[in-house]
Amino acid sequence: MSDDLCQCLRCCYNNNVGFISTRIAGTDGVSLETMKWADIFEKEGFNCYFFAGELETPEERSFPVPKAHFRNRTIREIYTKCFGTHHRSRSVSKKIMEEKEELKDSLYEFISRFKLSLLVPQNALTIPLNLPLGLALTELISETGIKVIAHHHDFFWERTHFLTNGVWEYLNMAFPPHLPSIHHVVINSSAANQLGLRTGISSTIIPNVMDFENPPGPSDGYADDVREAFGIAPDEYFILQPTRVVKRKGIEHSIELVSRLGLKATLVISHASGDEGFDYEHRIREYAKLMNVRTLFVSERINEHRGVTKDGRKVYTLNDIYPQADLITYPSTFEGFGNAFLEAIYFGKPIVVNSYSIYSMDIKPKGFDVIELDGYVTSKAVAMTRKVLKDEFFRKHMVDHNYELASMFYSYRILEKKIHSILDEISPCLKRG
Repeated sequence: MSDDLCQCLRCCYNNNVGFISTRIAGTDGVSLETMKWADIFEKEGFNCYFFAGELETPEERSFPVPKAHFRNRTIREIYTKCFGTHHRSRSVSKKIMEEKEELKDSLYEFISRFKLSLLVPQNALTIPLNLPLGLALTELISETGIKVIAHHHDFFWERTHFLTNGVWEYLNMAFPPHLPSIHHVVINSSAANQLGLRTGISSTIIPNVMDFENPPGPSDGYADDVREAFGIAPDEYFILQPTRVVKRKGIEHSIELVSRLGLKATLVISHASGDEGFDYEHRIREYAKLMNVRTLFVSERINEHRGVTKDGRKVYTLNDIYPQADLITYPSTFEGFGNAFLEAIYFGKPIVVNSYSIYSMDIKPKGFDVIELDGYVTSKAVAMTRKVLKDEFFRKHMVDHNYELASMFYSYRILEKKIHSILDEISPCLKRG
């Protein structure tokens, strides 16, 4: 891109905004929140465009770049040679710079093609799964001065496997960068505190949200057969664990709780193990047998879209499954925020929550009524769970109270106000509508 165009970006504003990430597809938290943000920007009068390695966005507004994905072979090779070690080779440094330049050219083309005046990186300047992308984006922002709202979901220092690395100078430079045209947004108060302490960067806290102004509509009948499909009897409780099978989700607590209830119940786990291996899943399967808890792993039956499996079985969305459950278990030991918490409330379900740090700091003080664990299952939690399952009046009071609170603190309305405030602050002359 020419220097003239760089200068143009500094002074000319329109209503086109570009979202940038490694992936904007599927049901991961970053992708889901990205689309919620895009909805708000559209309501504010912006046209939204998308840059990532994998996209499920309108083709005419999409700019797919395979090397933007963290699973791209080249990007993955760079990652494996930079983390879990204390140094990197000169050849790796050269490769990082080559890929950075290629990605930067793509980013410039993205801006030029769609005439963008605002960028919204989604975790691309936060987690270093794609080092070249973060470096490319940082340099582009520095070179153009384009306005940026950087949305950070989880920082590298929050995950121990990023702390042994041979790229500290890159992390300090770009994850995240400290540049005057960037307004930083984090999803919880701990992240805001740590970002300030570690980098001197101030930020705005915008929690994850759901559309509480518009509650779920009536069933269209598609998922009315979920219990039958999963082999859950009419007189049996359906306990849903709506997470991946990874260690920090604390699924053994859900199994122990169901075992100690002494009620006829099935625990249903919605997602697969993912990229973190299968050792924990093996542990959970063995523990479920040991505790005599019927536990179903149904990831092949739950997807972001309805359909059928290869052998002809029905596939449901997670939104199809929530209304069918009697109780949601969410005993995580760590979460950046906790989308499943909001989803349970949105669908009017009681929830079991472990006191992970962000819940304790940011969510619990709002006054939500939940079945709470503090690192282990107690007799009090078991008794409370029985009461919630058996006492319909008590349960309805609980879920109605939670929905009202969530509408106050975690609705689209809150997101809209926060984004509107940021836009007024970073560039009052940005055109809307």
